[in-house]
Amino acid sequence: MSSADAPVAWPLTIYYDRSCPLCAHEMHALIAHDHAGRLRLVDSSAVGFVDADADAAGITPTQMSALIHARDAQGRWIIGVEVFVLAYRSVGLIAIARVWSWPPLRPLWDRLYPWVARQRMTLSRFGLARVYGWVVNVAARRAARQPGCTEGACRVTREKL
Repeated sequence: MSSADAPVAWPLTIYYDRSCPLCAHEMHALIAHDHAGRLRLVDSSAVGFVDADADAAGITPTQMSALIHARDAQGRWIIGVEVFVLAYRSVGLIAIARVWSWPPLRPLWDRLYPWVARQRMTLSRFGLARVYGWVVNVAARRAARQPGCTEGACRVTREKL
């Protein structure tokens, strides 16, 4: 599913690897800026993780470990880069969402992301988690200076989603 296919039914439940510093840093940075309550996080790396909705869709914990997965409130599954596009848009970090979704770069992200997902623990050891957390926070500060942002929250319109 792409963000252009159908409107996302909020909240978006993101299944992520909490044991991965890079993943945890990014997801918790997003939640910190989610003033509208559009995102929910589920740690799919927990020992014995079971999710009835994933099971019903035939999605295994191994698949969730390989690529980020999300499910919207209508039960539609989103996998890979599109999860990031929707998550960043949902919290008003439109500049980062545009980088993820920009047509000239999207094919690169779609090819590169599976490698990053496989190497996430190694990349975390090299400090990428802290760097990426810093980038998200800088983007959030810039977004907060835009019209429509007050008291740490930005108005997110349907047109931008």
